[in-house]
Amino acid sequence: MDTRGPKAPGGDARRDTAENLFQELQEHFQALIATLNLRMEEMGSRLEDLQKNVNDLMVQAGVEDPVSEQGARASLGN
Repeated sequence: MDTRGPKAPGGDARRDTAENLFQELQEHFQALIATLNLRMEEMGSRLEDLQKNVNDLMVQAGVEDPVSEQGARASLGN
């Protein structure tokens, strides 16, 4: 037994169109999520490289506390 109620004229076509639209939106959303995840991973890698370069420059400049150590102490409340 069909629990969707009485069928309206053209109801199957509308339902099919809606399902197709929903499927397309879902595919686009999944692609967007994949793109965002990739870009976030790339940005994380760039940030790590930047922090390493800043630390290297600080060591070359004779600064005793690299950025990562300063951040660790700040997070500990020292």
